[in-house]
Amino acid sequence: MTTKDEVEREIAPHPGMFKVMIQLMKLRVIVLLQVTAICAILVHDSLARYDLITIERTWADTVTACIITVVGGTLSAGGSNSINMWYDADIDPHMRRTQNRPIPQGHATPRFALMFGTAIAILGSSIFFVLSWKAAFWSFFSVLFYVFIYSIWLKRRTPQNIVIGGIAGATPPLIGWAAAAGDSISSLNPFDLGSPIPWMLFFLIFLWTPPHFWALALYRSGEYGKVNIPMLNEVKGAEHTLFQSKIYCILLLALGAVPLFWPESGLPLLWAFVSVGLTLWYGKSVWDIDPAEPFDENGRMPKAAKSFFRSLFYLGWMFLSLVLICFIPPSWLGFLGPL
Repeated sequence: MTTKDEVEREIAPHPGMFKVMIQLMKLRVIVLLQVTAICAILVHDSLARYDLITIERTWADTVTACIITVVGGTLSAGGSNSINMWYDADIDPHMRRTQNRPIPQGHATPRFALMFGTAIAILGSSIFFVLSWKAAFWSFFSVLFYVFIYSIWLKRRTPQNIVIGGIAGATPPLIGWAAAAGDSISSLNPFDLGSPIPWMLFFLIFLWTPPHFWALALYRSGEYGKVNIPMLNEVKGAEHTLFQSKIYCILLLALGAVPLFWPESGLPLLWAFVSVGLTLWYGKSVWDIDPAEPFDENGRMPKAAKSFFRSLFYLGWMFLSLVLICFIPPSWLGFLGPL
């Protein structure tokens, strides 16, 4: 990486330390993750109220779990993001999408980002011990995996960085489900959450992450190449990246259809039809990406941008639709409900 690769940027006035800390946490990125965790809690407690899960849950219990999960999850994920900015302090000034972060702007030092991120990540993950040691376990796991496996080890070494690293971003449903389940799960195995549902939601995010992020990488083609980050599109080209993105869309379609073939999974059959429809809607945006289309005035791929933003709505609606369906009494759904 050379100085000629550095993009020109305007240095903004210091916004104040509180806003700097918010920027280090990347709260806008965290919102969707917290939605998936809250949805997992709501699904768990809805099934419990209909005696499909053997645990007593009041609305007060649900609200408490949601509040603790939002606070703990925001702090732990925000801490991970801050530590990531510390590690990427050498490359962030060279990319348009990261040049306005606090460290390139001179509003925070890398040391501050590291210390701040470490403190709130530990605090956020520890908060989950109030509800469940398994929720705390998966929160700590997510932080450590994101920082050490993705940021430090994989990101600069392999084009599969976002695939393997996506494990960290897929943990919120596990955390939310474990927070709601509390001590009702007697097993000492952290992988045993008492139901296949949280793991189905985990794999939903895991399979969604590659086409979601690769669309962003295609949209901002060339950005990662400037700083020698081996994103798939920079290493294998746009066509190969699209091919792999389509494979993940097919896998998402298969995952959503699981209740059709595995009724005992606990997922409502109705959600299978909804998820298939949503996945086809999202998948069309991936199939529409055309590497040969003219770039916009900023040298970016417009249809890749459309797919990226549609992916955000897709994941949100996948989780929210499951919550809404689980709110419906199983007797009303009949064979379309959970078994």
